[in-house]
Amino acid sequence: MSNARTARFSRRGLLAAGGALGLGALVTACGGEDSKDGGSESTTGAQSGPWSFKDDRGKSVKLDKAPANIVAFTGVAAALYDYGVSVKGVFGPTKTQDGKPDVQAGDMDISKVTILGNTWDQFNVEKYAALAPDVLISTMFDDAGTLWYVPEASKDKIAKLAPSVGISVYDRQITAPLQRMWELAESLGGDMKSAKATDAKKRFEEASERLRKAAKAHPDIKVMAGSASQELFYVSGTNLSIDLEYFKALGVNFVEPPEKAKAEGGGWFESLSWENVDKYKADIIMMDDRSSAIQPADITEATWKKLPAVKAGQVIARSAEPILSYDKCVPLVENLAKAIETAKKVS
Repeated sequence: MSNARTARFSRRGLLAAGGALGLGALVTACGGEDSKDGGSESTTGAQSGPWSFKDDRGKSVKLDKAPANIVAFTGVAAALYDYGVSVKGVFGPTKTQDGKPDVQAGDMDISKVTILGNTWDQFNVEKYAALAPDVLISTMFDDAGTLWYVPEASKDKIAKLAPSVGISVYDRQITAPLQRMWELAESLGGDMKSAKATDAKKRFEEASERLRKAAKAHPDIKVMAGSASQELFYVSGTNLSIDLEYFKALGVNFVEPPEKAKAEGGGWFESLSWENVDKYKADIIMMDDRSSAIQPADITEATWKKLPAVKAGQVIARSAEPILSYDKCVPLVENLAKAIETAKKVS
């Protein structure tokens, strides 16, 4: 993922790798107050009365009423949509080059939202102001509180127009941000008692147990998380990514690049030339499904095609930036469980 401070990383490479580093100074939430601990505060329903929410920076946003004009990073908006909360504007990968919804847009009808920016460093501040935003919501991929896809060059102007909420997706298991998004959606008026919401949470728990059992039954199956660009192949480590940390905790046997090798990728990944793509032995390869990465069907490198997992058809998709609703995370867990249950030992 991109990092404006770290010029030695190519933008394509960082986006493709599924890692994220600090993007600059903290974007300060206006209208809020500092607090030392995270977690949601008591909130009133979205129908009436004052609204407050304490984000993962420990900053509280307090408004006279629940925000109606919400602007959010695309993946956040997609998660809120699953809980019945609509947004007015989005920024981040929303529409593909052929005009279709990006994978990070989930089930949203992208024709009904204002797209402020579709790629890195794109954020139309004038359009943002015209939406009269009540709050801006994004994820955070570092421990400095940097809001994902809010451009460094315009972050101060953006911060003056509305307070912001940040949900951390850095160095924790996916269950933590899933719960935080649940709490946020509930505070915004989402129907968390609906059958859709409660059933999805139950299915996630069931899928997690299935994955735990699969990993225990097949401890010899080695899984590698990868991402592809024209120049490089990236092998993700498991220590910072919310999905991989969770899968590892459930017992999945991952390829783990050494810390020294990952250091060049900010601790997130090791970069390999295509000639060295066979450095690690793997029975299953999980490949980054975002539009910024080259998809397996489009990889033409002969070295890739010779990998045992590729030849065996044991390549599955990985959402390196999961949409943080239980409904969207269920298939991520189920697909990995199924892959491990059915994989042949080829490494």
